[in-house]
Amino acid sequence: MLIHAAAGGVGTVGVQLAKARGAYVIATASGPKLDLVRQLGADEVIDYTAGPFEDAVHDVDIVLDTVGGDTQARSWGVLKPGGILVSLVQPPDAEAAAARGARQQFAMALGPAHDILAALTDLVEQGRVRPVIDSVLPLAEAAAAHAKVEGRHTTGRVVLEVAS
Repeated sequence: MLIHAAAGGVGTVGVQLAKARGAYVIATASGPKLDLVRQLGADEVIDYTAGPFEDAVHDVDIVLDTVGGDTQARSWGVLKPGGILVSLVQPPDAEAAAARGARQQFAMALGPAHDILAALTDLVEQGRVRPVIDSVLPLAEAAAAHAKVEGRHTTGRVVLEVAS
């Protein structure tokens, strides 16, 4: 399985969930974040700033796309026939999937997923998933927190703290 942006808020959890399910995980991240991604359990890490990820990985069953755009388009080339590209950011191109003999899925939560959150809570409590926190900001700095996340270079999650 290939997970893009594995040091980000979704990627850090994705790596750990995939490992908890027994997957072999290949992860992309920038150089300074490679050690973190290894610590989270990635079997292989690729520094996407050092060269194209598709030069280092081939024939994967699953690509988890948390980036979209050009990264998603280039990801078709690393899937094996019958594989699946799951995107959390934009609907994958159905024609590209068909041309590759692959499947595609756009996954997004439309509301509370209580069962999923309960299962994730169990994994955190068991120590099998460790939340990665980039920073904690007061609620009054919500705009700054949003801007930080939109910059797409956080390591883990940005948390807003509500004063009691």
